[in-house]
Amino acid sequence: MRVIIIGGGIGGLTLALMLHARGVGATVYEQSSEIREVGVGINTLPHAIRELADLGLLPALDEAGIRTRELIYMNRFGQAVWREPRGLHAGAPVPQFSIHRGRLQCVIRDAVVERLGEDAIRTGRRLQGFIQDEGGVTAHFGDTRFGEAGETARGDILVGADGIHSAVRGHYFPNQGPPRWQGVQMWRGACDWPVFLDGESMIIAGGMAGKLVLYPIGKGATPQTRLTNWVVNIRTGDPEKPPPKEAWSKPGRLEDVLPFARRFSVPEVDILAMVRATSTFWEYPMCDRDPLPRWTHGRVTLLGDAAHPMYPVGSNGASQAVLDARCLADWLAKAEHPRQALAAYEAERLPATAEVVAMNRVGGPERVIDAVEALAPQGFEDIDQVLDHAAREQIVKGYAGKAGFSAEQLARKKG
Repeated sequence: MRVIIIGGGIGGLTLALMLHARGVGATVYEQSSEIREVGVGINTLPHAIRELADLGLLPALDEAGIRTRELIYMNRFGQAVWREPRGLHAGAPVPQFSIHRGRLQCVIRDAVVERLGEDAIRTGRRLQGFIQDEGGVTAHFGDTRFGEAGETARGDILVGADGIHSAVRGHYFPNQGPPRWQGVQMWRGACDWPVFLDGESMIIAGGMAGKLVLYPIGKGATPQTRLTNWVVNIRTGDPEKPPPKEAWSKPGRLEDVLPFARRFSVPEVDILAMVRATSTFWEYPMCDRDPLPRWTHGRVTLLGDAAHPMYPVGSNGASQAVLDARCLADWLAKAEHPRQALAAYEAERLPATAEVVAMNRVGGPERVIDAVEALAPQGFEDIDQVLDHAAREQIVKGYAGKAGFSAEQLARKKG
């Protein structure tokens, strides 16, 4: 069997590794001229790290990222609403990682090249079209680097892992319209910054209308510093007028973000100084798409953000793509026919991810901050007098169970 994978992001590259481990051939086609370290920080949860560890990537992840020790939810004044250990410190069999997205992508890319060979990743290839028949799928690619003739590929199936603006998804749903937007704009950056707390902890301060996220994602220039990721999310726009595609991932401006960054205060961190110290940061609209009625069309299916783009809430976007890859690879390895495998994959993953998309729209586990801020908008003296521990735990732990990384789920090793 041969699999054509459209998109060299975390989901597409992980799928290639998963398939190789099961004796299934795959080639990744990426429209960028190279796969390099771009983006900022992400968190990858233990249920996804378990899959990457099974692929032998844990040493490389340790070199590239930070094992997350604790997660703290705060109000915008820096008062703790909820705190909990994470990863190994919470009893999981593997760590949780805070890591630069580009470094994670390159860890997986390097493994693909080492195990599948240089030709397994075809960069500078933009999908121009595809057709399928009873025996397989034929895809046509243009050359984005030199404008040459491109190439044609033939495979048993084609997987669209090409992100929220997926060409494969757009082929089957041409009238889907732009991504959905609730009016929240995001500024994201990373800089070398002095260690705060224990140097391994993650802070999320504020609810959906105004949020600050801070966490270390790699070693710093000195033992006293870490490469530190920061995010400022503010509801600033009209949800009926989502930004155009060209407004995504554009360089941010200090004069735009600093007035919003002033809203937040957290212990041990001078937020304004951190933002000013970041040489380049980026502006994004926080978008998702409505869940689809189906991902699979004959021998073609979707994976990751192409299938279920979700708000970056609960540290789940990249993690769900890794889970997609594991599930699809398992079914392709054991099903009698590729169509059977794609149908089973969709039946397992589509409803599960649709539920996460819906939960993330209302804040996911971070909804606990919204609940507290609604009851005590000017802060509090005793959190338990605002919302008791059981009520807060129900919000946070309920999300973990639905998203697949509760303590009980992590304790069960998937066969």
